Amino acid sequence: MASKTAQKRLTKEFMTMQREPPPFVWAVPDEKNILTWNYLIRGPPDSSYAGGEYYGVLLFPAEYPFKPPGIKMYTPSGRFQPDKKICFSMSDFHPGTWNPAWSVATILTGLLSFMLSDEMTTGSVNSSDTHKRTLASKSHSFNVSQARFREAFPDVSRCSLGTNDIPSLIVLIG
Repeated sequence: MASKTAQKRLTKEFMTMQREPPPFVWAVPDEKNILTWNYLIRGPPDSSYAGGEYYGVLLFPAEYPFKPPGIKMYTPSGRFQPDKKICFSMSDFHPGTWNPAWSVATILTGLLSFMLSDEMTTGSVNSSDTHKRTLASKSHSFNVSQARFREAFPDVSRCSLGTNDIPSLIVLIG
């Protein structure tokens, strides 16, 4: 159960993300538990992930924003092991480097940046750009086969997204 501080902060962050979504990332809290957020990262153009969509969850502790979230990605990406916690500076693997001023938008922007790097860590895998591009082309089909994804992003689940559909995606889930 979320503390009052976590509840208030996460509600505020959700409203902010709806008004001002950062590039290539979207997130919505689970309807039954505000401590679990579903996120969607679109692969930026000019990257090995172009045209891909990557679904995962942020698992916030009741003490958020004073403790960092756990982070998982479910969609095969060639960068992270599906359904395994990802270790990076903004995750619960590194509570000592956590900054309570960071937000959901900051965390997801950081995750996208980390995804675009080649740094190896717990939860990451090494694969070729060709493999990443192949997985990107299959990502939407994979996501819509997942009940959790369809529940979190029903409008996205009903459409077929192309590389240039990012503004449409904002409208669909915003």
